[in-house]
Formats: sequence, C-alpha cells, structure tokens
Amino acid sequence: MDGYDLSGDSRAIGPLMCTFDAPDLTGLSHAIKGYLPDVATHGIGTYNGVFNINGSTGIHDVMSGAGVMRTVMIAQGMRAEPAAGDMAYTGEFEQLSYDADPSGVYVNMQFGNSSARASTFLYDNPFGVLLHAKAAATAANSTTGAGIDTAGAATAFGGHLTYMVFAGDGTATISIDDSADDSSYSALSGATSGEIDCSSVQFGRVALGKTATVKQYLRWQISLNTANTVTFALAFNRALR
Repeated sequence: MDGYDLSGDSRAIGPLMCTFDAPDLTGLSHAIKGYLPDVATHGIGTYNGVFNINGSTGIHDVMSGAGVMRTVMIAQGMRAEPAAGDMAYTGEFEQLSYDADPSGVYVNMQFGNSSARASTFLYDNPFGVLLHAKAAATAANSTTGAGIDTAGAATAFGGHLTYMVFAGDGTATISIDDSADDSSYSALSGATSGEIDCSSVQFGRVALGKTATVKQYLRWQISLNTANTVTFALAFNRALR
C-alpha cells in the first residue's frame, strides 16, 4: 500500500470484490423478468495485520491514519512468492478505520468500496497481472521472448498500470512495453509513471484511454536517469471490453 511492502505485517485481507448490481427493468406487461448490469463495485474489505511500530515502515507507521485514500496492489503468488505473470488486485480505496486489538498484538482496518476520490473510473476489472515483482532493477529491460501474454491477442479497450517504488537512489521512469510477437517491443503509449524521484517511496496508477490498443505481449521497462538502482513492483490491468 502507498509504496510500502506490508506483506510481512499482514495476516489477512478481503474479500477482494468485483460485483455488478443488476437493476430490475421488468415492465408490467413483460412475460419474463429483465435485468441490466450496472457499474462495477470494487473493494478489499477488512485488512488484519500484526501491530508493528519500527518508526518508518511498520504497519502502524504507515496505516495508523483513517480517512485516507490508499493505493493498493495485492500480488498473489501461486504456491510461492509473487512472480511476473501472477494475478495482482489493484485499486484505490478509502481507509475507514484503524483499530488496535486490546491485546496489543493485532490491528484491523476497514476499507470503503469504489471511492469517488479514485483517480480513474474507466475500468471495471481490478484483477490485473504482475509484470515486475518486487525486486531491484539496475538497467533497462532488453529481454525478448519472456513477455507476459495477458489476453491471447491484441485488445483495443485500454487498461491501467499500478506501480510501487520501495527504494532507489535517484530519478527514473517506470513504463510498459508491448509487442505483437514477444520479440519486437516498443513503448506502450501513455503507460508510464513519468520521471519520479525513487530515493523516496513512490506509488501511482495511470490509466490509458478506453480506445487505446494494447498488443498481445507486455513487459516491464525502466529508464534510469540519475538512479543506479530502483526496487519496484509493477502491474497492468488490461481491459477486455
């Protein structure tokens, strides 16, 4: 959350929600009932963690204020720690509470659903794909043949990226490349953090336009400006409609 890796302090979070209300559109003369799916509702429910104060990065240091908008990336490893290609649930949610258990061991937080303060409302699917698991990058990504195929074909409905920068020693730009064949890559237009100072914690979400074309294969990219190393995670949510 907000550029901090809280996995070591976390015990449970959820349910990770994506639901659609279905208003009843049945008229008096209709022979059958009819419904039309409404806009999506997203949410991360209840967050439970270990009460930890270390002065800067513990769960109490980072999360003790309620009424705050949080940028969230929940990367879910498949029987192992998260890796590129694994699912990542992303979004922006308002933290409604921060309650310490009387035992002084645990903390619980409630989060609101689908905040009106979120930076984008264009996309209804919070389930994306991790392109770069938390790790240090010390050079641009020139690897071919190892991109992530998130749809089986190119799409023309845009998407959005979420990035978390945990550490670094200068400025850099995080972005996404796409490719039709997992060999020839170019920058995915608009899918960039812009230049950021990675010597402090950074985070953000960037939405493409709803008609943006995204090629079949994706890979992470970074341009090191004054930085020599940046530790970050990056996820992308491709829109399929």
